[in-house]
Amino acid sequence: MDMAMNVREKMAARAAKELNSGMIVNLGIGIPTLVANFIATDCHVLFHAENGVLGSGPSPQHGMEDPNLCNAGGYPITIQKGASYMDSATAFAIIRRGRLDATILGALQVNEKGDLANWLVPGKRVPGMGGAMELAQKAKRVIVLMRHVNSEGEPKIVKQCSYPLTAKQCVDLIITDFAVIEKTEGGLYLREVFAPHTIEEVLLNTGAKLVVERKKILQWED
Repeated sequence: MDMAMNVREKMAARAAKELNSGMIVNLGIGIPTLVANFIATDCHVLFHAENGVLGSGPSPQHGMEDPNLCNAGGYPITIQKGASYMDSATAFAIIRRGRLDATILGALQVNEKGDLANWLVPGKRVPGMGGAMELAQKAKRVIVLMRHVNSEGEPKIVKQCSYPLTAKQCVDLIITDFAVIEKTEGGLYLREVFAPHTIEEVLLNTGAKLVVERKKILQWED
């Protein structure tokens, strides 16, 4: 991975590798919005947003923002050739009909069954769930892109979620600043580890049981 990229960018670049030409993909708020910046030039992905855009592109360069173009989180976007606009009802209909090939979402917690909690911290005010519930339930593939531990150093991959759930057993892949973890029939499988972290560090900072086959784990060096 490129040393010039910060941790958030490295995570987004890794998530971009999960996308293929022809896919329709929704990006959640936060780190997932960066994924559009790392799509290969020969990979033609249509990015979808709940506010009514299909075909958005990378983030605009500073000073080149169009105040009329933003994603569902209100952040500036660019538009690819062939993009279309629609009302929110139609944008949500695309989600609810199962037309999305993938969604990449942030998360507060994911448990060992693939349950997702990403919309509410008890006791804190939030603007609402947005499209999280529909995305988690209806997208053909759900990829979570999040930090491995929270601001208190506590694991975000847990045995049981303590936050209100967004959807049950929906998560297919977890990409953190520590590792890539896949949900399989046999449990959460540790696929990759990112330097400077180690397998032992991933295990120590994960609250759920991981399936570990050391010889098969890909270790990324900076």
